[in-house]
Amino acid sequence: MARGFTLIELLVVLAIVALLSALAMPRYAQYVERHRENVLAENLRLTRDALEQFHADRGRYPDSLDELVSRRYLKNLPIDPILESSRQWLLSEPLPPNGGKVSDLHSAAPGIGRDGRRFSSW
Repeated sequence: MARGFTLIELLVVLAIVALLSALAMPRYAQYVERHRENVLAENLRLTRDALEQFHADRGRYPDSLDELVSRRYLKNLPIDPILESSRQWLLSEPLPPNGGKVSDLHSAAPGIGRDGRRFSSW
């Protein structure tokens, strides 16, 4: 007697796998999006801390984010995980009595986070 799976059994197994995948994908996508937002918030916090430390040490703000890296306030340029880029930040200049060109940064990503705020206002 020949042993093996019938076509019907294989189709039932494939249907079950497809159903489980369809149920799991939205949860996975939410997890990935939540993780990206958490990484963005942490990168912004660390970079802002480095900007303030630079200002405290040198009496001025850096002229670029690259200066934070070259002077070893940051190991690498921060990455915006929403845009998957380290070069697309919205940079704010300091008020006139302070020197330099970068006193703050925000994400340039379009859209709104889970908390209802635009990414550019983080």
